[in-house]
Amino acid sequence: MPLYSFCFLFIFSSLPIRTMSQINNSSAQFQDEEVGIHVVCQNVGMINSRGLWFHDDPLEYTLPLLLLQLSLISIITRSIDIFLKPLGQPSIVSHILGGIILGPSILGHNLAFMNKIFPREGRITLETLSVFGFMLFIFQIGVKIDPSIVWKSGKRALVVGILGFFIPFALASSIRLVLCHSISLDDTVCDVLQLVVLMQSVTAFPVIAIFLAEFKILNSDIGRLASSSSMICDICFWSFMSIIYVAHVAKEKSIQSAIGSILSVGFLIYLLLYGIRPAALWAIRNTPEGKPVKDAYIYVVFGALMGFGFLGEVIGINSLIASFLLGLAIPDGPPLGAAIVDRLDCFVSALLMPIFFTLCGLKTNVFSVQKWKTVGVIILVVFMGFLGKIIGTMLPPLFCRMPFRDALALGLLMNSKGIVELVLLNDWKTNSDSMTDECFAIMILSVVVLTGVISPLVKALYDPSRRFLAYRRRTICHHRSNEELRILACVLSQDNARTIINLLDVSNHTNDKPIGIYVLHLIKLVGRASSLLITHLPREKPSQNPTESERIFNAFKKFERENCSHVALHCCKSISPYETMHNDVCSVALENRISLIIIPFYKQSIDGKVVNSFHVFRHLNKSVLDNAPCSVGVLVDRGNLRKFLAEPLSCRIAVLFFGGADDREALAYAVRMSGNPHVSVKVLHFTTTSTSEGAEIAGGTARSKRLDSEILDEYKLNAEENERVSYLEEVVMDSGGVLAVIESIENAYDLVMVGKRHGESELMSNLGKWSEHTELGAVGEMLAVTDSNLRASVLVVQQQTRVWGLRDAEDSSLLRREKKDVAGVPNSNVYRV
Repeated sequence: MPLYSFCFLFIFSSLPIRTMSQINNSSAQFQDEEVGIHVVCQNVGMINSRGLWFHDDPLEYTLPLLLLQLSLISIITRSIDIFLKPLGQPSIVSHILGGIILGPSILGHNLAFMNKIFPREGRITLETLSVFGFMLFIFQIGVKIDPSIVWKSGKRALVVGILGFFIPFALASSIRLVLCHSISLDDTVCDVLQLVVLMQSVTAFPVIAIFLAEFKILNSDIGRLASSSSMICDICFWSFMSIIYVAHVAKEKSIQSAIGSILSVGFLIYLLLYGIRPAALWAIRNTPEGKPVKDAYIYVVFGALMGFGFLGEVIGINSLIASFLLGLAIPDGPPLGAAIVDRLDCFVSALLMPIFFTLCGLKTNVFSVQKWKTVGVIILVVFMGFLGKIIGTMLPPLFCRMPFRDALALGLLMNSKGIVELVLLNDWKTNSDSMTDECFAIMILSVVVLTGVISPLVKALYDPSRRFLAYRRRTICHHRSNEELRILACVLSQDNARTIINLLDVSNHTNDKPIGIYVLHLIKLVGRASSLLITHLPREKPSQNPTESERIFNAFKKFERENCSHVALHCCKSISPYETMHNDVCSVALENRISLIIIPFYKQSIDGKVVNSFHVFRHLNKSVLDNAPCSVGVLVDRGNLRKFLAEPLSCRIAVLFFGGADDREALAYAVRMSGNPHVSVKVLHFTTTSTSEGAEIAGGTARSKRLDSEILDEYKLNAEENERVSYLEEVVMDSGGVLAVIESIENAYDLVMVGKRHGESELMSNLGKWSEHTELGAVGEMLAVTDSNLRASVLVVQQQTRVWGLRDAEDSSLLRREKKDVAGVPNSNVYRV
């Protein structure tokens, strides 16, 4: 299994970090010069203060001092974050700068402040808490990681990860050798340069995952490639470090010591694979889908975390590594992994981790930087490592014809530095005599500057929505009659599936007019570090307890079997954050040449009562409408279409036509539906007899009005030949007349279709005054409100808006006529590319 192999990679990778738990050994009241031991003198039992009225100094007691320190850290870091967030800076920059401000560089330069607020004996508690917080954080990262990503990453990610480590390592090492042999440098500086080379070579997966989440590109093409590549690069780095460490131990101590360390880690992994892993899988099997994990399981996991952390310290591999390996043994995602992450996330990320970052800043003293030659050589090696990383990560994507801007954004992302690099710096400062205060300050500042520069550059260079700009018209209006109509059905829950299947059933799928259905189940990313967009592969043996995705896909497969000769089904699921879920929708639509995306409205109501309200998906509706490379239909479900499937009678469809590209797209879809013998279609064309200025129903260009007239003339011709197709003009004078017509519909139809956008006019302005849901447009909003008398489901249609080189959606210069059959009437004229 992949987990076995992945865990054994860390048998060696855990060995180099010998004393990371001793990061905070710098706290001391005084130092014994002969033995170099730091000693802290502190009164025992001084925890709670009785208060000023009893003449107690609260800052001499442990708890009040800790609370004051946490308050200052929170206030200063959050204040800096408020100013830097609009500049595109990640939170790590604010936290480190907050520590620098509190430390000896600024406020701590005043010895009275430093000795009172951050005395050495008081920092012991704070630093212990920060290491404990990092232990929880690294455990949380382990839970989120899916080790199989390494084997699923593909050749491109593998090459990017390998070159992303070895090219910067080779380039920076070469510059270091040249500098150490050509310039008179201290031996300590040369040793530090070797550590700089190592730090510039690594690209840590936890750091990349955090940055991708902050940039909201976790499920973009660049995000997925960066996630996989950083994991490969991580493995290269820790494997290299392990070889060096084992050789060092064998040389300085004995081969027995090296073998003992390896066997200890092997024993720990054996407990994880044959104890913790089976127990976690058992807990998952005994948790019904959709139900929360029992608290007892969570308590056992947290107890195991403390126990394995202690065991790691006992056998000498460090509690951090033991916690990470325990996290890897727990399956990511729902139910167990997601529950653990949910319990820890706020406490760790909001309280404990800022302490760790701030302490890095507290240890940074910019006044210790005295030798500009040292600054120059370190910065030169950092720059060469940065340049090597850019070259190593850009070459493979450019060879695969990735756009230069995207490849450069990937190179910058892979240069991101964060918590892992800070841990390495702290460990080296504690355990290496070469890492002086001056070198440490230079390295911390370089991390801040590098991260601060990379963040806005990546945001400026990479826009995931840019790739969704289509080169052809992907609409129903421009669809060829003899081609497969491809529809992407986005499903949020099992309730959506039944309604969408009914809509597809009335879409007139025949041997001459086949339909390709692409079902995308949208799932929130919880308990995982990387997003997924995968094709659904059915199990070899059907499960007695199918997952929600399987139940949804099974419903669509049943529909495919019933219409196997003219319906082709493709199932996949997207696991991503709500904020960027639209990227997966648009990617699937673009790659599969979809003509229409059907996405549920975030409110569902039956008989006027709201039964479901997915407010988190409102952003999804808006983003898909803004970025889709094809037409989009927002489906407001009121249960009518479900009744049609249960009772195969005539489905009554009404199209409200005001004018414009979106209304033409809705009408084109309705015309296709009218070919179904169980469907009747009626077009309500809104017109006005008023000749006053601004009294038109909907504004628009002369070209748009001409196209409206042509498609209506074609439809009226079809209505004369087909008794199930009808046309009615509704003469209205103002917005009140439109409301009256809509209210008169009530239960007369099962589905009402309308375009989202309409040209500017006084009537449309009046209709839009009380619009709450801008994603539905003025008319769509009136049809979707829950207090309306209308009981029909509603499909609000938007024609494709993003086409390369097309500035005006009404532009017909790319269109030409084609003779084809529509609704059974030959020689009708329609438009296509």
